[in-house]
Amino acid sequence: MILKHQSNSFRLPYSAIQAAVGGDTTAINRMLEYYEGYISKLSTKRYYDQWGNIYECVDEDMRRQLQAKLIMKISSFKLY
Repeated sequence: MILKHQSNSFRLPYSAIQAAVGGDTTAINRMLEYYEGYISKLSTKRYYDQWGNIYECVDEDMRRQLQAKLIMKISSFKLY
């Protein structure tokens, strides 16, 4: 199940963030789904062919690296 943003009406509940920081795999996956669109946008690259046509595609290696960085940051996030 992929959660999509609807004009900023959907936000991750604090309890989901707290569970993710605690190491709950389901909560971590929920956070990855929440940021999926943003991560895909950040990892999109533009390519040009010999005629100047533009092609955009998601660099899967970069996408996985960004997901790994998010997971690492989640585990070290300080809740007050």
